[in-house]
Amino acid sequence: MANTPEVFATDAAQTEAVVEHGLVEHVEPELFGLAPFQVVAVAMTVLILIAVWKKVPGMIVGGLDNKIAAIKRQLDEAKALRAEAEALRDEYRRKVAGAEKDAEAMLANAQREADAIVAKAEDDSKAMVERRKRMAEDKIAAAEREAVEDVRARAASAAAAAAGKLIAEKHDADADRKLADELIAGI
Repeated sequence: MANTPEVFATDAAQTEAVVEHGLVEHVEPELFGLAPFQVVAVAMTVLILIAVWKKVPGMIVGGLDNKIAAIKRQLDEAKALRAEAEALRDEYRRKVAGAEKDAEAMLANAQREADAIVAKAEDDSKAMVERRKRMAEDKIAAAEREAVEDVRARAASAAAAAAGKLIAEKHDADADRKLADELIAGI
């Protein structure tokens, strides 16, 4: 048994116990006359007593209570955050619904403004057409008056030229003297 650990006792007779298993003898180690399972039981008892004396279970329970309280705080925070998120979601839903209504109102307003602009443009174009029509009629009337005056002036000029020509042909020097004498006498 070269790999067996050494025990606290130095005396070989003190550290070994003989256990018989059938035909073969088996030697087990001992400590202060106690078998290995008894040494383990004593060590566990001492360990438990020291743990109770140092209040280790209270520390474990306190640590678990602290951990439970921390988890509970985290759960409460998560619930509060969830409630806040739901409130924000509801608020944004209301805002989206309001924005859609505003968009519809803006679209209707824009349609009314566009219709008003189209109607005004139609009225303005009708007024402009009417003004241009009157201007064209005025220009035509002025051109007619000018043409009539021109025709009259040419007719008068042609009549004067024709009269002068007729007078020149039919009127000679004797007729001029006679006419001049009548005029002088009339004065």
